[in-house]
Amino acid sequence: MNTLPQQLANGLLLGSMYGLIAIGYTMVYGIVQLINFAHGEIFMTGGFGALSVYLILPDSINIWVALPLMLIGGGLVAVLIAVGAERFAYRPLRGAPRLAPLITAIGLSLALQEAIRNFYPQADKPRVFPELGEGSYEIGSITFKNADLFLIVAAVVCMTGLAFFVRRSRTGRAMQATAQDPDTAQLMGIDTNRIIVIAFAIGGFFAAVASVAYGAKYGHVEYRMGFLMGLKAFTAAVLGGIGNIYGAMVGGLVLGIAEVTASAYIDGIPGMGEFGGSSWANVWAFCLLILVLLVRPQGLLGERVADRA
Repeated sequence: MNTLPQQLANGLLLGSMYGLIAIGYTMVYGIVQLINFAHGEIFMTGGFGALSVYLILPDSINIWVALPLMLIGGGLVAVLIAVGAERFAYRPLRGAPRLAPLITAIGLSLALQEAIRNFYPQADKPRVFPELGEGSYEIGSITFKNADLFLIVAAVVCMTGLAFFVRRSRTGRAMQATAQDPDTAQLMGIDTNRIIVIAFAIGGFFAAVASVAYGAKYGHVEYRMGFLMGLKAFTAAVLGGIGNIYGAMVGGLVLGIAEVTASAYIDGIPGMGEFGGSSWANVWAFCLLILVLLVRPQGLLGERVADRA
């Protein structure tokens, strides 16, 4: 158990990544009651967009100088795809039965995967992503690397900025009004289409930040990485309370800690050895989801937006 602090730190880092992606799911659901299952692939395209920016920069450029440019490039790609998906795939189906946009989202997810696999150079295998140096830092018995610190700072800045935006800005208040009752919000002069586009754009940018953090931490990006990460992020959104932006981050942190500690310690429980290790991490993560839904169906922090169906 002397490794517990490090495992908890690893769980918080992984959970922060899940939370950043989950915000895209929960914001879109909170406003238009849509589960955007293509959001995992938006996360993936953000990583390839950031990699593309890095590849066109001079070889001698310092990675810390390149990082802001990669974030801008990856964020721009992810935001454009997210906004394009809303405009051309989801908006025409806004009044349709819920099954139609759900199937569309799955189809869009597969289309984005295949587009990257077929048209991005050598994307049929993992592409090497620039890492943020070899530096490491110790706090007690916990060791952090540069990529970990970037992820921590990015998650804190993104969540703080989003909380301020939603609570203090006029657009943020319009988003809350649209989430509560879009018809009344429109009657009050709010451009609900614009608000929905902004929600997709914010979710896409946060997914791109998470993708850059993923690439920097693990040293690669691949066209299939969005499927499982997107599924985990959706799980985090449901855990925290779908439609609750703070719940998305809380759900991500809980899921990350549960996944890491389960894979690290379950094999030490008598009779449970064969159920431990990283190969079972995904199983225990979804078992946690089932448990929470059985005990508290609305999620840990509760759903902030009532079901309007």
